[in-house]
Amino acid sequence: MKAALEMVKVIDSHTGGEPTRAVVGGAPDLGAGDMAERRGRFAGRADWLRGALLGEPRGFGAMVGALLCEPADPSNAAGVIFFNNAGPIGGCLHGTMGLVKTLEYMGRIGPGQHRVETPVGVVTATLEAGGAVSVANVPSYRSRRGVAVEVPGYGEVCGDVAWGGNWFFLVEGSGPEVEYGNTRELLEFTSAVMAALAAAGVSGEDGAAIDHVEVFGPPGDPSVADSRNFVMCPGGEYDRSACGTGTSAKLACLHADGKLAPGQVWRQSGILDTFFEGRVEPLGDGKVTPVVSGRAWVNGECQVLIDPGDPFRFGIGGA
Repeated sequence: MKAALEMVKVIDSHTGGEPTRAVVGGAPDLGAGDMAERRGRFAGRADWLRGALLGEPRGFGAMVGALLCEPADPSNAAGVIFFNNAGPIGGCLHGTMGLVKTLEYMGRIGPGQHRVETPVGVVTATLEAGGAVSVANVPSYRSRRGVAVEVPGYGEVCGDVAWGGNWFFLVEGSGPEVEYGNTRELLEFTSAVMAALAAAGVSGEDGAAIDHVEVFGPPGDPSVADSRNFVMCPGGEYDRSACGTGTSAKLACLHADGKLAPGQVWRQSGILDTFFEGRVEPLGDGKVTPVVSGRAWVNGECQVLIDPGDPFRFGIGGA
């Protein structure tokens, strides 16, 4: 494995309560190429980072890792590969916001527009003078509308299949009430829906697995947000924020239904009642560019020590 590696430098942040652990030093070299190519090498060269940095005893299941990379195009601010407790993931807007604030903390960028290369494409992030970050995401769209699946213990559940940088199944009107006190029940429901989708063969384009289930309900405070969501992520954890790629998928569906005009702001709160603001720019062919805005805070910096004698140096249960 990587027992000889002694230190990995990380900078922590959170976006609306959802943590991002950015790896800024000491990680393996994933070679040349774009972020999709380098993500393909992640499992062979850097997968140990998941357990070492995100697993107990150093981390916890909901943390998202962001491996900072040199961009393939040097005119871009950075490249990044996101990963969670289940493996590398595609896009991550809360993580992009956290990465932008991390780059600012490191003195690498200031207010203005910055292009960030991800495995699913280049996104443009704008760091506002007041600290907020807006991200123009990859083209997003609804793939299938009103898909019904039979979920054991819950009956028929209908939802939309949509892409926002990850594949989502968006549900409204089914399952437990979307509020923080119901997180255990919501985890059970969304896990059951995820399993039912897989069993029924419901997928994204080209057979891609739907790895996020997003449930919607009314907002806690209608003067602050238009909706509240609960998002189940790969690996069985829920998003503490309103989920940027999930908000992108929601915006695409709203626009497809004629409920969101170009430039109109939608305020999506998460289970903690922190929220993102989003709007869309139509691209044609049913696709939109979602622009999602939120706030992130850097809240830690450390050198992680990988001790060859530590049985849990790669996390509890890690290789």
